[in-house]
Amino acid sequence: MKTRTLATGVAALACSLALTGGLAAQAEAGAIPKYKAPQIFGTTFQADPGHDFTKGLHSRRNGILRGWITVVRSDGTAEYEPIKWKRDKHTEGYFVGPPEGDVTAYASPIAKKVVFLSASGCGGSGAGMTVDRRTGLGNKSCSRSTLIKRAKVGRRASLITVHKGEIVKVQEIFTP
Repeated sequence: MKTRTLATGVAALACSLALTGGLAAQAEAGAIPKYKAPQIFGTTFQADPGHDFTKGLHSRRNGILRGWITVVRSDGTAEYEPIKWKRDKHTEGYFVGPPEGDVTAYASPIAKKVVFLSASGCGGSGAGMTVDRRTGLGNKSCSRSTLIKRAKVGRRASLITVHKGEIVKVQEIFTP
């Protein structure tokens, strides 16, 4: 009888630890608040009321910016700017940043546990499409180092989530 009670106790403890681990993972994943996302193919630059661009590059307020990373510094700080969709006569359109000389840009450190959702997979070739077919947003989770490597190669349209002064999520927008 004691063996059965011990086995039941061990099973209960294992279930408890599994649930606690699951809750910890949910809490970590849920650490990014749900901000209102902008229109993916919006045709205007997103405003950032109260941001003083004359005081040099600094972090955007909490929320989601439709933008792209322009530079990643050696200390892991990313410079990024807003983008908008520009319709075209010969194609569906393309994303553009602010005009030359415009000071609308931000800089924030990339969080150590940033969530990077790629639209073209994590491999170097970028041959596979990994997008949500309903939204056109990347859904393949890749590492922070992959995000940094991609940002150094070129600008990729993304939804950039900033929370407490850090970039905590980058979700690529698929554009053909």
